[in-house]
Amino acid sequence: MKPDPRRILAALAPGAALALWLLGGALLLGATLSPEARAALGPLLTGTATLIAGWWFLAAAAGAWLAARFYEAHVGATGRLADATRLLAGDPSAPSIMPHGAGRERLLTEAINALADERRRLEAEMARRVEEASRAVALERDQLGALMAELSQSVLVCNLDGRILLYNGQARVLFRRLSRAPESAGGAELIGLGRSIHSVIDRALVTHALETIDRRRARGEAAASSQFVTTTPAGHLLRVSLAPVRSEGAAALSGYVLLVDDITDEIAAQSRRDQSLTRLTEASRASLAAMRAALEMLDFPDLEPAERESFQRVVRDEVGALSARLATLASETSEDLLTRWPLQEMLGADLVTAAAQRIEAVTGRAVAVGEVDETLWLNVDSFALTQALAFLADRLTREQDQPPLTLRLAPAAGGWGHLDLVWPTGDGAARGPRGWRTEPMRLEDGVSPLSARDVAERHGGEIWLAHERTRGLSFFRFLLPLASGLETEPATGERPEYYDFDLFAASDAARALDDRALETLSYTVFDTETTGLDPAGGDEIIQMGAVRVVNGKLLRGERFDQLVDPGRSIPEASIPFHGIRPEMVRGQPRIAEVLPAFHAFAADTVLVGHNVAFDMRFLQMKEGATGIRFDQPVLDTLLLASVAQPAEESHSLEAIATRLGVAVTARHSAAGDALTTAQVFLKLFPLLRARGIVTLGQALRAAEASYYARLRY
Repeated sequence: MKPDPRRILAALAPGAALALWLLGGALLLGATLSPEARAALGPLLTGTATLIAGWWFLAAAAGAWLAARFYEAHVGATGRLADATRLLAGDPSAPSIMPHGAGRERLLTEAINALADERRRLEAEMARRVEEASRAVALERDQLGALMAELSQSVLVCNLDGRILLYNGQARVLFRRLSRAPESAGGAELIGLGRSIHSVIDRALVTHALETIDRRRARGEAAASSQFVTTTPAGHLLRVSLAPVRSEGAAALSGYVLLVDDITDEIAAQSRRDQSLTRLTEASRASLAAMRAALEMLDFPDLEPAERESFQRVVRDEVGALSARLATLASETSEDLLTRWPLQEMLGADLVTAAAQRIEAVTGRAVAVGEVDETLWLNVDSFALTQALAFLADRLTREQDQPPLTLRLAPAAGGWGHLDLVWPTGDGAARGPRGWRTEPMRLEDGVSPLSARDVAERHGGEIWLAHERTRGLSFFRFLLPLASGLETEPATGERPEYYDFDLFAASDAARALDDRALETLSYTVFDTETTGLDPAGGDEIIQMGAVRVVNGKLLRGERFDQLVDPGRSIPEASIPFHGIRPEMVRGQPRIAEVLPAFHAFAADTVLVGHNVAFDMRFLQMKEGATGIRFDQPVLDTLLLASVAQPAEESHSLEAIATRLGVAVTARHSAAGDALTTAQVFLKLFPLLRARGIVTLGQALRAAEASYYARLRY
């Protein structure tokens, strides 16, 4: 706890005053006595000095206690009341002030709380009216969020500095694949509001694309855009479409939209096809030359039978070799052809319903729906499949006296599903319409070049005709692939913060950080858990957690949470504090792998922590081994809170959070403490502003002057 010098002086003042009073009385008495009386009084006072000193000490102690109580009731309480009042003035959601101090201070506290309650009521009423007036804007915002969430393509919007101010869930999934950081980082070091897109896409490429668009617009093209392909540090190939963003009525650009596709697998498949075709061409050229030479020799009428047989053998061998090469090429490219067929995920029950409706429309007869696994998802071309089922049903009703039809769907082994078109046949063997497998599908609304077998093969599956003798049923069975489960963003119960259009106006290059307002900067709020408190003595980091704050907004979806293998034992005495046991860090990345990922996550931001000197000391100890240096500005909520609320006795994270109305969750986990610290940090903004601390430079200077800044690790 920080010592209060004013309280110490208040406690010492009565004793000092009493000592001065006794000394003055002694001097006054001595001045009124004759020299003989003073000489006689000296031995008497010397004998009673202990009694006089003890009497003074008791009186001084009693006075110190009374003075300290008086100071606490009327000075200290008033200072804390002033701090709490400033908090309520800047943050109406802060908790009400707890009554403390003497009677008048309590009355004043009740009056301040009443004013705060009235302000909350008025602000709630104002918020209700603003909400009513802005429902249309909120609807458009929600529609934008829903649209972005549903798009299957990665979309990002950037300002002219390349700072990301909007992105969708698919972009986050893509950047997670591009990341070379540990999996738990989730690609957050590459994508996030306020981050630079140039960590993935070279600035020169974007500049060239924008210049190309300007030239096209100069030629009169109204909807100019540009495309290019680039590589990433992780070795991926990206196809990027760039379109400009202009404010309404403005000719100048304010930013641009990027549509990004990972074409690495597509290019690799194309390369394999090209290589196969090249090998086939080169090998076929030699075969054709050999066959031509052999055929020319066979034209001679005077060839011996043995020679003729030899040349014929050459032709047969080369034809066989050419056929084998063609078969190999077909086999190698068949899988690629399947992957290029437009298949989409679809709930199996929906496919059965659509097929039943299509069959009824074609045949004029209702189709029963049998056993259907409601949880099954398929990867299919629904149009081609419903066409194939309708074709087979139409042929059955025409050629087999209109048997009743049923559709059923069930899972099969190995990631497949069975989709059956069933009809009763009694005890007879399964018998389908003539040419049902290979005949092009003909329906009333047209002819398809595909057969039922083609449709099955394009799905990578099969189709066959089978019979259940025990139930007297025949059926056509399609073997179809189950949906593999596209990677998606996990559901969090709330929409992540994927956009911040205020960043259109931001330009980090245009202003020095020290002169920037605190609310306009980007922050990485972090915390560490360690094996102990002595980094120089061998203690190591075992967990790092962080969240980002951009433009005064806490981005809960952009977080860093990573356990670290310390390469040493975790003391049992420390486990109750952080809850991390040795088996939890076994197999986790070492700090040499985690620090580069965290460094990228925190790039171009101000670091923030609580009692952050401790955490920074651990990071600094690893500079030599990892080559990673954190040289950005650092703010400490401990120091800032002591500046914003100097009269408060405790500035622990729990105490500050309680005063500011911040709920403390997952205490003593790195991610939980980072989240609590970030919320505390945002709550300090209005308190600092009330003391004239507005910019980063002012905050750094005020923190350096704090008593707690003297702590060292």
